[in-house]
Amino acid sequence: MVTLATSRSQANAVPQSTVAALEPSPVLSVENLEVTYYTDLGRARALDQVSFTLRAGQKLGMVGESGSGKSTLALAMMRMIKPPGRIEGGRVVIGGTDLIGLDEQGMRHARLNKIAYIPQGAMNSLNPVMRIGSQMVDAVKAHLPDEPRSAVQERCYHALRSVDLDPGVFRMYAHELSGGMKQRVCIAIGILLRPSVIIADEPTSALDVVTQRQVMETIDRVQDEINAAVILIGHDMGLMAQFVDAVAVMYAGRLVEISSVREMFTDPKHPYAQALISSLPNLDNKGVFKGIPGLAPSLLRLPSGCAFHPRCPNAMETCTAVSPDLLTLANNRRVACHLYDAETVS
Repeated sequence: MVTLATSRSQANAVPQSTVAALEPSPVLSVENLEVTYYTDLGRARALDQVSFTLRAGQKLGMVGESGSGKSTLALAMMRMIKPPGRIEGGRVVIGGTDLIGLDEQGMRHARLNKIAYIPQGAMNSLNPVMRIGSQMVDAVKAHLPDEPRSAVQERCYHALRSVDLDPGVFRMYAHELSGGMKQRVCIAIGILLRPSVIIADEPTSALDVVTQRQVMETIDRVQDEINAAVILIGHDMGLMAQFVDAVAVMYAGRLVEISSVREMFTDPKHPYAQALISSLPNLDNKGVFKGIPGLAPSLLRLPSGCAFHPRCPNAMETCTAVSPDLLTLANNRRVACHLYDAETVS
């Protein structure tokens, strides 16, 4: 039997290649993903060389100002970018399959099966003239056409029970449900085929505080049940602090920092991440609100070098000319900032 508890000397005695082999392989690998929108005003790069990995059971929070590329990333991973947008390059690999390289038929099969998307507006995602059960059955039949109807129905009932909904919801219409119930129906549809990756795009933005927590606890419990990797997109840093393992910060279409949730809230590295954390209200400065000076840049006219340098209190001359790479620091933190060029871990 292999135990996880080893002494420091034992750990040092293990070759690095063996340690790497013991690391769990990622269930999701996003590599150099690029999305561009071609408009009458010019070319806007909404995603610029975005790369990260996720392990099974891991929760990643994706934060940043509106327009930073969070939802574009989710739609690109689902291959749902519409013209004038275009996926220009990169890979989204789940279980050895590159979703970007699939044809339309292959991608339709991958949705719900390998990767699922929980939308922000549940009411806009549910068909108002179809019963909930019919929509769930259609989703299953699209992937498992030969499965008996009784098995399909039991699968739907199990999904509803998993999100704390009575199986009677199967026979109801969307307008008969509350906002929280509709959101949980969307979660139930998302887990019907037990996908490896679930993307939740601001799933609680239109809900009251109590219902927000119920929905987040539902996502948490469902993730544990199917051991999926979850990407939570949102603006609520309080929810991030409670429910995710790591936080990724986006700015102007690029990832600027990826850290564990504890490190992000106690010791953010990138100046933009520091500004986001500093803008949160706290009991020490009641009534004092600290914002981030300036405005996020237009993707049509990005500044040269680091896109954040016009708003950065630590900007240096190199920041105006050279765009920083996403470097790996201690504790496997990743930061795109020239302040840490000398601290990279080989």
